[in-house]
Amino acid sequence: MGAARLELRLTSQSEWIKIFDPRDWTVTVPTAEHVEPQAAVRIDLDVGGWLVTLRGTVVGHRDDPAGVVVALGGSERDKINYLNGFVRGGLLNLREKRRLPIRLQVTYGAIEGPAETYTKDINEEGVFLYTDRPLPETSQVHMLVAIPGMPQPLSLVGKVSHTILPQDEETPGMGIVFVLDDSQRVQLLGVIRDLEGLLLSGQLPTNTVE
Repeated sequence: MGAARLELRLTSQSEWIKIFDPRDWTVTVPTAEHVEPQAAVRIDLDVGGWLVTLRGTVVGHRDDPAGVVVALGGSERDKINYLNGFVRGGLLNLREKRRLPIRLQVTYGAIEGPAETYTKDINEEGVFLYTDRPLPETSQVHMLVAIPGMPQPLSLVGKVSHTILPQDEETPGMGIVFVLDDSQRVQLLGVIRDLEGLLLSGQLPTNTVE
């Protein structure tokens, strides 16, 4: 049996501070769902539009309000550090940057070698790729993204921020946050603006619009 799945949506970064205890690396998740003690759980966390998946073990329950206390594993340390940086304002709020629902061909470095897939959406901060075999979260990945009208694919590097597995009953894939230098970011920003203009004007090929 797979891990129980919990959704945790926070409207502001300050809410994370209230539910995460850095002393023992536990997070309190409000839920009416009954989850057995010591059960493995997956938390799909949305903090102001930034998405990340956390995994841990139930170590306690709360009655008022109803919820569970989840101890996060050591493998989640990079994600928590990244999340804490976001909460402190070190990262952009991705909710302010609309993701374009555009299907672009991508070649990326999978575990077994180069793999080909398509984007679900993209903006200047990140991308979601369709795949039945997403890379482990926090993995660094190199991508070659085919852009309409560009003779050469766009070379991008990012870090896997969250995954959706086939057993999650959703379209599987992985969300990636770009890790770029200043010149690469300027180039990407120009590409995104061009794609948005083509999308809004109806000039993109129909097979590139999700």
